[in-house]
Amino acid sequence: MNMDAIPLWGFFLLTIGFVVGCLEAGYGLGRIVLRRPENEKESSVSAIVGANLGLLAFLLAFTFGIVSDRYDARKALVREEANAIRTAYLRSDFLPEPDRGEAVKLFREYVNFRIEAAQSRDLKKIRKTMPASGRIQRRLWDMAVVNARKDMNSDVAALYIESLNQLIDLHALRVAVGLQARMPVGIWVALGVLIILGMIGVGFMIAIGGSRRSWTTPILAISFSVVIILLVSLDRPQSGFMVVSQQPLVDVRSSMDADAASDAENMPK
Repeated sequence: MNMDAIPLWGFFLLTIGFVVGCLEAGYGLGRIVLRRPENEKESSVSAIVGANLGLLAFLLAFTFGIVSDRYDARKALVREEANAIRTAYLRSDFLPEPDRGEAVKLFREYVNFRIEAAQSRDLKKIRKTMPASGRIQRRLWDMAVVNARKDMNSDVAALYIESLNQLIDLHALRVAVGLQARMPVGIWVALGVLIILGMIGVGFMIAIGGSRRSWTTPILAISFSVVIILLVSLDRPQSGFMVVSQQPLVDVRSSMDADAASDAENMPK
């Protein structure tokens, strides 16, 4: 099953039902044990449940560290890609005409593709923009190679090619980190198992302590659901809940638009 097909609100409701069900299962098991002559001692159960919840807390912290680091990496990559595009765009001024004019148009189109892809919440739409970005990269590279071959010792051509290399590398890195790098399934499975055991243990401990079902059970279920939703949203960039700002790329596009307007004003009438 594709986990991305489940919306965040679906995960939220499923987690609430999951936690409440485990608590009820533990409570029912505890009531059965309580009827027997040889009852469980609350102190020993409390120690075991506490150890299990400690492991769950550790795994939650570990998982949160992974997804938050990846979120920070995505933000840093946006800034780096914006700087790389701006540098390559400025160095394209050294290209002879008509290659310079074509390169400027391609860079503007490329920035629009990158912003559109990053702001989209549709994975299919995002994947459709990737071949278009690749074609622009290839065309820019071909023009750079043709002009570099005219003067193999040109430092300017070398700098321009270096900036194009960085642009292409950062595009591939953003795709890898943003779309392909996801939380391993094994961690999600381990997290689910610990939640099951921990919640069953809590329900069991409530029952053998002689308490009735608590009205605070939904609060515990909602609390766990909020944490799980936060993890899922950080692991799923296209969810729209924890959005990485594309403002650096927007600023680059604004700068390009200003240059285009300035060029249009300076054109002889």
